Amino acid sequence: MSEFDKRTQTNMNVVLEDVCRDLSKHGGDHESRKYIAEHLIEAASAGKTTLGDLEAIARRALLDLTKRKSA
Repeated sequence: MSEFDKRTQTNMNVVLEDVCRDLSKHGGDHESRKYIAEHLIEAASAGKTTLGDLEAIARRALLDLTKRKSA
């Protein structure tokens, strides 16, 4: 994550922790967290670095992940 400035890194970490709190198992398993983190990295690389942007991306990834697991 060294390609991102400190603010972006902090925003990504805050959003990841917040969204993963909604997962079972005390913040989710490694694969779920990784899936969401990959979406955050992709979004930040595309210039979406605000808390609002990142939270929307992470929530969509969580929804997608939930749908995949229930299918």
